[in-house]
Order: sequence, then C-alpha cells, then structure tokens
Amino acid sequence: MDKNGNAYTFIYASVMVVLVAAVLSFAAMKLKAPQQENVKIEKQQSILKSLNIEVSADKAEQVYKKTITDSYVVNTKGEQIKGDAFTVNLKEEHAKPADEQKLPVYVADLGDQGKKYIIPVRGTGLWGPIWGYLAFDSDGSTIFGATFDDEGETPGLGAQIATEGFQKQFAGKSIFNSEGKFVSIFVAKSSEKGKANPKHSVDAISGGTITSKGLQKMLQVDLSKYTEFFKKIR
Repeated sequence: MDKNGNAYTFIYASVMVVLVAAVLSFAAMKLKAPQQENVKIEKQQSILKSLNIEVSADKAEQVYKKTITDSYVVNTKGEQIKGDAFTVNLKEEHAKPADEQKLPVYVADLGDQGKKYIIPVRGTGLWGPIWGYLAFDSDGSTIFGATFDDEGETPGLGAQIATEGFQKQFAGKSIFNSEGKFVSIFVAKSSEKGKANPKHSVDAISGGTITSKGLQKMLQVDLSKYTEFFKKIR
C-alpha cells in the first residue's frame, strides 16, 4: 500500500483513533473504582464534620461506621420510604416535584452529647453549586453543627462558606421559632442585623452577598422539606 496515498492515511488515522479510544476507555474503567471510593470517603468526612468530628481520609470509614448508627430516606410527610440515604443524588432529586423527592437522613450517636440527625442541603451560589450538611439535636430544631462547600465561589469572598469561622456561627441556632413555626436561618448582611433575630440568624460573608443569599435560600428550600420529619422526632 502506498504510504503516501489517501487510503493509507485514512486507515492509519482510523486505527489510531480506535487505539486511543481503547486506551482511554481502559484508563477510565481502571480509575472509576478509586474515584468512587474517594467520593465516598469525602462524603463521610463531610457528614462527620457537621458533627464537629474531623478525620483523615484513612480513618473516615472507620469513624463513620462507629458514629453513624442509622440512615434512611423520608418524604415530605416525614414518612420513611425505600431508598439508600448515602446514594441519593440531591441534584437529581431537586429536579423532581417536592412530594416525590427522596430526603436523606443520617443518625449519629455521640454518647453524652446524645443523638443527632444530619441533613444534606444543596443550592446555587454566585458561580455554581453549593452544598453542605447540618446536624441537629434531638429537639428537631437546634443546629449542632454545620459544614458547607462550593464548586467555584470567589476565593476570599463567597468561598468563605467553607471556612470554620463561618460554619461555627450555626451551632445553637434554631430553625423553628418559639411558636413552632419553621423560620429557617437568615444570613444577615451588616445592614440587616437590626431586624434579624439572633436565635435564627448568622452573619453574611462580607463581600459575598450573592453566595450568602444563595446559601440562605438553600437552607430555606431544603430544610422546609423536612419540617414534618422534624416535628415527628421532637
């Protein structure tokens, strides 16, 4: 075959495309399991962090199994339904009508500190998705701890939702008022502090208004779906 001919060039290019595709496919298959394991460990670390437990990746699964005593899925009526809490994809659930969504719940036993309920949340910041976990006391209202993360918020501004200083504000805050009405958590700018009840509010990020309000909306929307569940455990 003439190596300078069009036929040779076409066959050579076709063979190379097939070979490259095969190599990439093989690499993707080999990497899939480690990637899934890393995602699982990171999720376990985040759930534990909402309980104020920081662990390294190599200890995450061990501590998670010891601390998280139960997990299940509920609906907006607070009823347990079929499903695996750990594998629920909130992005996919948010695309469904609220009454069809699966709502994950994780239960932790912290010994002298009692039983805690961990709830995942997901929303939108300035540049992309934001998410997190909130741990609640057994009264179904008081936040024990919180952790948040983001995909691409501005470093030094919106990305501060992932900092310990911002997250610590949530401990001790309540999502129900004294009359039992769901009020969520208000993320207050400095100009709004006068009208913000300190029991139900935290300080917004300076210079990160859109991210702060995105987080506030995330909490309002996602936690409201659990109101019946919270009432049942109170």
